[in-house]
Amino acid sequence: MPETTEVLFQRYGPGYRWLAMFTAMSTTISAVLAATIVNVAIPDIMGAFGIDQITAQWLSTGFLASMTGTMLLVDWCMKSFGQRATMLFFLALFLAGGLLGGFSTSSDTLILSRILQGAAAGVIQPMAMVSVYQVFPPEKRGAAMGLYGVGVVMAPAVGPFIGGLLVDGFGWRYVFYAGVPMAMIGILLSSMFLPSGATAPERPRFDWIGFGLLVTFLVSLLTAFTDGQIDGWRDTWVVGRFAIAVTAFATFIWWERRTALPMLQIRIFLQPGFIGAGIISFILGAGLFGSTYLIPLFVQTIQGLTPTQSGLLLVPAGLSMICLIPVTGRLADRYEPGYITGFGLTLFAISFFLLSYADANTDFLTLAGLIMISRMGMGFIFPSLSAGSLRLLPMHLLAQGSSTMNFTRQLGGAFGVNFLAILLDQQTGFFQDLLAATQNPSNQVTESYLQQVGEMAAAAGLSDVQQAAVASEYLSRVILLQASQQGFHVSFEVSALTFLIALFGAWHMVRGRKRMNRTEGD
Repeated sequence: MPETTEVLFQRYGPGYRWLAMFTAMSTTISAVLAATIVNVAIPDIMGAFGIDQITAQWLSTGFLASMTGTMLLVDWCMKSFGQRATMLFFLALFLAGGLLGGFSTSSDTLILSRILQGAAAGVIQPMAMVSVYQVFPPEKRGAAMGLYGVGVVMAPAVGPFIGGLLVDGFGWRYVFYAGVPMAMIGILLSSMFLPSGATAPERPRFDWIGFGLLVTFLVSLLTAFTDGQIDGWRDTWVVGRFAIAVTAFATFIWWERRTALPMLQIRIFLQPGFIGAGIISFILGAGLFGSTYLIPLFVQTIQGLTPTQSGLLLVPAGLSMICLIPVTGRLADRYEPGYITGFGLTLFAISFFLLSYADANTDFLTLAGLIMISRMGMGFIFPSLSAGSLRLLPMHLLAQGSSTMNFTRQLGGAFGVNFLAILLDQQTGFFQDLLAATQNPSNQVTESYLQQVGEMAAAAGLSDVQQAAVASEYLSRVILLQASQQGFHVSFEVSALTFLIALFGAWHMVRGRKRMNRTEGD
């Protein structure tokens, strides 16, 4: 006999819903924590394996891309294998990925571990939300989801700080072990408190063709962008993968509109204003995950902060967002969500624009304040975008709308990290060549610098040859540091511009809502 929620309520009494809530939060926190905790360890990992930041960004991009793909498997897995069995399998996969990462001896194995963890997280998170939703009555679901949401938002807020403590105290490998205890707790609790769920009499059909096209599109495009920066954008294999990606994407749209059981409802974007919400969701994902990748890298490479300090830098911003979301949620119920979303996007753009002026001398509190502005913007965007996007849809499309918004946000995160990493590397190389070209005997500043370093080397008892080598090495490091700083400046500026462009999406949401009101009035 399947252990349904009714059976579990009879076994554990009214308190069962809180056992289910704790189970859902423990599984989700382990998955959400893994998405951001690794970012503060990236400089150490780059040094350990001798990889550049283009390769290192796959630790984040691989996680997000695989997560994007597998979140569309949730409904099919639950109907085919049951709720409990599905959760236990993917928690075990998540656990295996964490252990593989911690014991990795190569960067390829490390990236594979992140792909496995991302694939598991893509199923764990939406399933946890389902388990909360099904144990609370309709009149209490809002409060329950709010409590669940606080736990979910808290994980990425404190995750980088916890990761920093682990890196500084024990080494980078321990950030991969961090999710293991929570995953083990999640396995134990899920085996006890999740309903087994009744499987369908016949295994339902799944849109494997659509899924295959989506995976082909993601893998082809992301790897083409990465290898294009290394092998050249005119490389035959790079151009070929771009062509494959375009073909796969066009075929995916055609197939999803044609098939009787689409994996993703493309027609939903034809609803007035919804495409604007989709644009914002994509850019929000890019900004959220892109900034959590870019900021720790900036403060560790440019400012010389420790991983713990870089993680601590993000804590006030995360806490401010947690405090703000309940207030902005009420505002979204009372006022036009498109306007509130637009205000949040503007705050995000201002934050990145100001960050583009940060340098090695910017103090800790100033940086924390600038980052807080972006997270306050996110606090305005999240509830208003969720409420506003679903208000644009008829009742029978609400479920598809919710899953589509989650999908576009994760997709934006994968592309955002990939794009920003490539842009940073490209701009750093550009400014490095530009600065190197000015280092000649006629440059008095350079000559004075080389002389000062040479005198310091002479005072240490080095020979003339050694003095010249030390001075040249120091000059190369200074040029690289200045070039990296300029690269970060451009990356932050482009991010700010992207959020300003997203204001078009907010305008489209408002316009779509007005069209719906006129239609309902007629």
